[in-house]
Amino acid sequence: MAEIIQRDGTWAFDGTTVRITPGLHRSVPLFRQTYGEIAVPLEAVASVAFEPERRRGRLRMRLREGADPLLQATGGRLPQASDPYRLAVDTDRAGVAAYLAEEIRGALLLDRVPKEPVAAYLLPGPAVPVSVRSSDGTVSFDGGRVRIDWSDTSERVKRAAGPRVIDVDDLVRVEWVPNSGAGDGCLRFVTRETVFSALPPEKDPYALDLWGSARRDLLTALVATAVTARLPHPSTRRGTTPPDGTRPAVPAPAPPGHHDVLLRRLRELGDLHREGVLTDEEFARTKAAVLRGF
Repeated sequence: MAEIIQRDGTWAFDGTTVRITPGLHRSVPLFRQTYGEIAVPLEAVASVAFEPERRRGRLRMRLREGADPLLQATGGRLPQASDPYRLAVDTDRAGVAAYLAEEIRGALLLDRVPKEPVAAYLLPGPAVPVSVRSSDGTVSFDGGRVRIDWSDTSERVKRAAGPRVIDVDDLVRVEWVPNSGAGDGCLRFVTRETVFSALPPEKDPYALDLWGSARRDLLTALVATAVTARLPHPSTRRGTTPPDGTRPAVPAPAPPGHHDVLLRRLRELGDLHREGVLTDEEFARTKAAVLRGF
């Protein structure tokens, strides 16, 4: 057993599995504490290295493409402090970190673990049910359906539409961008009917607009990951993500009935406009966004 214990967490390797446990110190990000322990099978690991620095070193693990639904859902957008595959290492523990990295690399060579992408997830993602309260509303997932309940501060068009329930079988993909100081984030559930829509997140009843506490809104990645783990693996779909995993899958060409979907969306917008939920300006802007999407 090779193990290193640091304030931010613990990495332990028993020859077949790397167990990554978040630390209990208050400096550990809420996302890492909530996600909990991750058991990484050796066959999911592409590489591991210890990177020494002047004050503190860093253990860094890279997984094989397609092995982890968390990496698939977040697309490399997790803040470094919340990334479970990085561990800050104190200077006096540099030797232990280097030894752990060498043990894992040796096992990879001994077991001849390939570095190529995998065709199925090797990690399970978060357990369900999972529920997160964000700035735009509460999103829950029970393993079969996603439910969104809007907050009092959500846009009128969302509150007027009421809670949104989406069957996982109707989903094409999940798009997640974190809330940061540079701009709002978004958790969007793309269905077969909305795949060509271009509504902004604040108006889209299938999306959460993440504009509040970045610390808490980051937890929406738990739901994004849990849903992603239950969708078809990217290797089975057209337009899979590139090797760096930084862009969502490209949708397939428009199905024959996509014009019916367009007309239905326009009718919905017209009803909201007539009921006074959307102002003239909001109706025109949203209608233009839908037409651009199609």
